[in-house]
Amino acid sequence: VVNLNVDTVTLPNGLTVDLEVVRHPGAAAVVPLKDDGTVVLIRQFRHAAGGFIYEIPAGKLHPGEDPSVCAIRELEEEIGYRAGTLELLSSIFTAPGFTDEVIHIYKATELSVGRQQLDRDEVLEVVEMSLPEAMRMILNGEIRDAKSIVGLQMVYLQDAPTWEKRREGLPL
Repeated sequence: VVNLNVDTVTLPNGLTVDLEVVRHPGAAAVVPLKDDGTVVLIRQFRHAAGGFIYEIPAGKLHPGEDPSVCAIRELEEEIGYRAGTLELLSSIFTAPGFTDEVIHIYKATELSVGRQQLDRDEVLEVVEMSLPEAMRMILNGEIRDAKSIVGLQMVYLQDAPTWEKRREGLPL
């Protein structure tokens, strides 16, 4: 799954130290945006988080896998949709203080119905909401997953017209 290395590193200031690094193959995540502006999230059980949390669909990369292929796979497996268009929003470090994991975050549009195929250890429900509602949930602390916050906010900043933000009473 992951590997823990202890690397001896010479820092830019000349000091040599031992640093623990969790090596991770990386992941892809996707913000599914329907034609009417609805976003499709999952509410998934996460043991490490102590229960259910809201997330965008995501999954770990297979060895040598293109992140866009992973995003397309996870979109259909987790929520049962296929993307007509997939756009890379950003590639982010999850916690660069101790891991080299990078998550590639995509926006999926032109969605069509596919077939949900959950892994046996995935316990989740599909949840649809407006993008402004997702922003409210971030502001209220109901959406706490970092990759999901980054992806949803990027889509919001890209796609939500200024008048809609004003109408909904959200920050511009």
